[in-house]
Amino acid sequence: VFPLSCVVQKYAWGKVGLDSEVAKLVVSGDPLTVIEDDKPYAELWMGAHPKGDALIKDNRISQRTLGQWIADYPGCLGSKVKDTFQGQLPFLFKVLSVNLALSIQAHPNRELAVRLHAQFPEHYPDSNHKPEMAIALTPFEGLCGFRPVEEIVGFLKSVPEFHALVGNEAAEELQSSVGDAGRVSETLKKCFTRMMNCEKKVFVDQLNMLVKRVSEEAAAGKDTSGSNGDLLLRLHSQFPGDIGCFSIYFLNRIMLEPGEAMFLGANEPHAYLYGDCIECMACSDNTVRAGLTPKYIDVSTLCEMLNYSPAPASSKIFPSVRDASDPCVFLYDPPVPDFTVMRIQIPGSVKQYTVAPIDCAGILLVVTGEATAASAAALSDMALRRGSVLFISANESVALHITSPAGMLLFRACCLL
Repeated sequence: VFPLSCVVQKYAWGKVGLDSEVAKLVVSGDPLTVIEDDKPYAELWMGAHPKGDALIKDNRISQRTLGQWIADYPGCLGSKVKDTFQGQLPFLFKVLSVNLALSIQAHPNRELAVRLHAQFPEHYPDSNHKPEMAIALTPFEGLCGFRPVEEIVGFLKSVPEFHALVGNEAAEELQSSVGDAGRVSETLKKCFTRMMNCEKKVFVDQLNMLVKRVSEEAAAGKDTSGSNGDLLLRLHSQFPGDIGCFSIYFLNRIMLEPGEAMFLGANEPHAYLYGDCIECMACSDNTVRAGLTPKYIDVSTLCEMLNYSPAPASSKIFPSVRDASDPCVFLYDPPVPDFTVMRIQIPGSVKQYTVAPIDCAGILLVVTGEATAASAAALSDMALRRGSVLFISANESVALHITSPAGMLLFRACCLL
């Protein structure tokens, strides 16, 4: 058991300076860190990914990074995880602070990832799938999955510029397919593919007309919700002339409260729009983009792979389950083997708490609170505070002596095979 110093990614979409939860956690965990007021602090990577391998914060340990430690002592992963994932930590744990929308994207399943990596290694750097889960730390906004068809049909009627991109034929087919699940997927795919393959000049002209119309309506004090006006104008100001601005008429807008989560399985179209979250994912970098991005857009792969199953926004919120054996623990256990996240909420009345041993390695993040941590597997006691990150080997427990009056909030990523 040892503390980690984790890598910060300063992508342009991140919140800036101390507005960023990432920056706040980092400076709180290590007060000597200098946070620059004008720089974005987008992601904190807690794991052993080669692009952001965490440093071990204990100079008595000869390995410099977590990746090196796991390579030297693969048994720390737990025998099941070691064998299933070839001696690799199967997940990457992150904190994200989102100020500008991330690209609309989907991640391939394993089979497609293998094929894409073989064909286009410059765009798809590995052959793994990349399911991911986001758990809100602050109110968090995203797009996720296709809306119920009735909502899409509603926008086709109330947003003529959107209708123009999809075309009469596809729009009518979608409307007549309502109630027939098999046909719905097929016609939804046709509508989305039509829009994504629109000529640049056509969609830019329609987008400019739409933005002008909605701006004028908003200025006149009219209700623009029928055109999803506020979100449209916000995304257009961030990504002018981008086809992704129209995706808001296809995809659910999800608002998560702190502690609520969304799980993004293979082929699920999604985009994070604003807020701070904990994220856990399989260790991969494979992303197929669809808009709100200056990066490569692989339209044909994207339109082919997506999950065209419409569902209401409420169905995209992934529930946590209270652990039967420990009332402080809430489990977010997605339908993939690669990772599980625990939210550990320790009330102020509890002063001694044991982070229970489990048969897999884990990473523990302190979001709020302070404690002294002791473990038979640690070289000495460790002071934990907001922003502290611990690596915990399989089957090791950590005893916390809690000193903060309001208790603690911790998140633990692990792999429960």
